[in-house]
Amino acid sequence: MSAPYSAPTVLIDGKWRSRDEQLAVHAPGTGESVGHVDYPDAAQAVRDATAAGDAAARAFADWSATTARYRADILLEAARLIRQRSGRLAPLLAAEAGKRLPEAEGEISFSAEYFRWFAEEARRTDGAVLQNEATGRRHVVLRRPTGVVASLTPWNFPCSIQARKLAPALAAGCTVVARVSEKAPLAVTELLRCLTDAGIPEGVLNLVHGPAAPTTEAVLDHPAVRVASFTGSTAVGKLIMERCARRIVRPLLELGGAAPFVVLADADVDAAVEGALLAKFRNTGQSCIAANRFIVHTSVYDTFVGEFVRRADALTIGDGLAAPCPDLGPLADADRVAAVRGMVDRAREQGATLLTAERPVPQTGCFLAPALLADVPPGAALAREEVFGPAAAVFRAPDEAAALRLANGTEMGLAAYVYSRDVGRCWTFAERLEAGVVGVNEALPSVAFAPLGGVKQSGLGREGAAEGLAEFTESRYLSLGL
Repeated sequence: MSAPYSAPTVLIDGKWRSRDEQLAVHAPGTGESVGHVDYPDAAQAVRDATAAGDAAARAFADWSATTARYRADILLEAARLIRQRSGRLAPLLAAEAGKRLPEAEGEISFSAEYFRWFAEEARRTDGAVLQNEATGRRHVVLRRPTGVVASLTPWNFPCSIQARKLAPALAAGCTVVARVSEKAPLAVTELLRCLTDAGIPEGVLNLVHGPAAPTTEAVLDHPAVRVASFTGSTAVGKLIMERCARRIVRPLLELGGAAPFVVLADADVDAAVEGALLAKFRNTGQSCIAANRFIVHTSVYDTFVGEFVRRADALTIGDGLAAPCPDLGPLADADRVAAVRGMVDRAREQGATLLTAERPVPQTGCFLAPALLADVPPGAALAREEVFGPAAAVFRAPDEAAALRLANGTEMGLAAYVYSRDVGRCWTFAERLEAGVVGVNEALPSVAFAPLGGVKQSGLGREGAAEGLAEFTESRYLSLGL
């Protein structure tokens, strides 16, 4: 890293502002200072949120009246600037979020892709002319932007998740008040700076920081906010949804996951192991769609698990900016380390068997070695809750029916994975999985042009693709008498 980050990080009504109170941001891999983010006390944060909401409300009339071409050109320029500045953004993201540098570079590239794709999609927000059933009347459906959007994002993919919300909201003609996690706020702040430098008009995009609960509540309570787009835990998502219900604000929620990774009897085991390593250990397991439970047909269980454990034990661990780059970086903070370690320890106390080696990790930083466990009781947290770290349970399944029961046996339904050589079996099994995203012989299913979202306790609505743009619009029906 170069010198610690220092720049105004509050954006209200087109002006970047500083606050007297600041919060230090430390690299979870080294403990070193990455920089500071403006982080006012609750009272000032509420004032900032209110001012940001006011600015977004004032800007909405003009921004929503611009042409799709005008908005698209700004988003395309933002995408260009993000790519151009990747050499600074990616190391900053890697340092503050503990990511491996190649993963940080990939996230910045993916963020730019959201702006590029939705710039193109902005010009296709079409309505419809309906067939009339009586002379002298015409029926038209228009798609109009909803209004001010609250964009609330977490620390694990701070740039790409914010881009996945901002790009369609702005493309649709909405204005935005954003709040980002204080655990990784710097690179995403610079991402928003790319948008202001690209020519976003004053008030269209606003960014506030501050204590999570009062800041978020102030944003959601602003009378101009019409959509609340949130990514985070199911527990917090329920609180967001309750707050939205007070004013009939549309909730768009991408919540927790406990993704099953199913290996059927005829799977290509080598390909399944490669996929398992990616699906489990990308971003050190800190992904909403990370594989949390491995469900393997008895006939290939020993082969798959043996190779998976061998490969997991060979993964190198270290700071994501180190050279050579390690296979696994740190977790977000000491609390995350304690939470994942606690899930593993409790599962072992309940009779689970640790398959991977217990090995030392760097003493400085928030590190954990991979942990794969067998014989995990169904009631253990490791078997039913989101892990968000490099640990997982492995289960045997005697047949496809048992595998499906295990896969669908939680209240979560964000993502799932299935491996099989038989296309028909993949298709029918995937159709029966209770998940919003299914990777079939594929461990990295997310793309800008496909919808992402969960079922059951994993959320409401969809992000990405045409469905993601539609979330920020509403239908207006015109019945015209001629």
